[in-house]
Amino acid sequence: MITIVTIALAVVLIITSILLIVLILLHRGKGGGLSDLFGGGVTSSVGGSSVAERNLDRITVALGLIWAASIVGVGLLVRTGA
Repeated sequence: MITIVTIALAVVLIITSILLIVLILLHRGKGGGLSDLFGGGVTSSVGGSSVAERNLDRITVALGLIWAASIVGVGLLVRTGA
């Protein structure tokens, strides 16, 4: 029997998966990537990475941790049969 908690964790997993795909594509790679489409390639890196890049990194890491926790939660709930 599927519980409300399992459904909620599955929804969180789907939403975080989609957001992670978008955020990872926004990161600046060696060739610029999709971040160039949104003006990311125009900025000059005087002191390393800009504030926007650091914030994007932090958001991506936090979302990745939520994603991983939801995978573990769904796995535990499915394994125990709850």
